[in-house]
Amino acid sequence: MSTESARTTEIPDAADIPVVILCGGMGTRLREASEKLPKPLVDIGGKPVLWHIMKTYEHYGFRKFVLCLGYKSDLIKNYFLAYRAQVADFTLTLSDDHTPQFHNAVGDEKWEVTFAETGLLTGTGARLRRVAQYLTGPRFMLTYGDGVGAIDVAAVLSDHLASGRLGTVTGVRPSSRYGELETEGNAVTLFAEKPPQTGWVSGGYFVFEREFIDKYLDDDPALLLERHPLQQLARDGELTLHDHDGFWMGMDTFRDWTELNQLWDSGSAPWRVWAD
Repeated sequence: MSTESARTTEIPDAADIPVVILCGGMGTRLREASEKLPKPLVDIGGKPVLWHIMKTYEHYGFRKFVLCLGYKSDLIKNYFLAYRAQVADFTLTLSDDHTPQFHNAVGDEKWEVTFAETGLLTGTGARLRRVAQYLTGPRFMLTYGDGVGAIDVAAVLSDHLASGRLGTVTGVRPSSRYGELETEGNAVTLFAEKPPQTGWVSGGYFVFEREFIDKYLDDDPALLLERHPLQQLARDGELTLHDHDGFWMGMDTFRDWTELNQLWDSGSAPWRVWAD
């Protein structure tokens, strides 16, 4: 467990800030693990990657989640509808109304989850636009349903508020998939296995002011958040970088899934910032 989990980290009023999670993708590059599941339900250590993301936010005091659903949305809904029954002890009397009588609080979470059908092939920006009705406060968090990290969400929000800008993105430096060589002539002077990238890339874990939706998103169902909206936001000088040098990893391929499960099974998953 990360040392961060030992600290008191909850953000005042975080429970009033919704967290939007993009859960509509098909995960075609993860077919070995996700052929029968939507990508956010692919497991790490027996729990969906979506659960890991929500636990990270919960650690900092966030309670309200808005899931932008698409591919196999019924499976995500059913997972949460049966959430308590999957882990708690209960008695079921089959001669009455079949209502379970639960014997413990295992499976209880302080979560309020809104399930929003945003379309099967809808772009990421259009998915966000379609949940605007559920984002009634001054700002909201947003991330993807397939990336985990030891992200200090409190620091992301703090940087956002200090900047006074409309948006903040968490920049990460994921490890390269290839060994890096440094040479002098034809002599190799350094062989580094999977070194971190030198430049920042988007790791998700955004914060936006609510007005971002009205100013930068339209009703085009193919609208991608990562193209015109964020590109224009950056050109307008309204996008802040929160730099994160710690662990972050997107679960894009079967190889990623295997590595994340190995980290979890070893007891050294760096994104596990929450206490049991």
